[in-house]
Amino acid sequence: MNKKIYIAGFDVFYSDAVRRGIKYKEICKKYGFEGLYPLDNECTEAKDIFRGNLALIDKADFICANLNDFRGVDMDSGTAFEIGYGYASGKDIFGYTSDISSLREKLGEHDDRGFSVEDFGMCVNLMIGCACVHIVQGDFEDCIKYILPER
Repeated sequence: MNKKIYIAGFDVFYSDAVRRGIKYKEICKKYGFEGLYPLDNECTEAKDIFRGNLALIDKADFICANLNDFRGVDMDSGTAFEIGYGYASGKDIFGYTSDISSLREKLGEHDDRGFSVEDFGMCVNLMIGCACVHIVQGDFEDCIKYILPER
């Protein structure tokens, strides 16, 4: 039986979200995995979407999370929650982003609102960075290729 990967990320907000899900699931299949995409639930009510996505995470062996910036200089908060839930459930989390520069390299010592920027050499907040087994520089397929030896 193929190991299952929960596909976490803000990709569900694109106008072509369904097509993206199909593409990501095809990539998973190409490498011998079964992809679980949040829109597989086909729910429309918030609580049903929430419960459905948690159920998909529960079924997954791994989480592959899109850590690219979303609506600002940080990742999607829903994806951050999914990472936390998956981590607490004992799932291995793998992230991907196009820019693995540290937060300090991206933002400087302080952000544009004057808040200090952590200096741990990570491209994301330490709570996300430490939850991830690895963060791949690249795209979804690059992340799936990285997970392959974990099978």
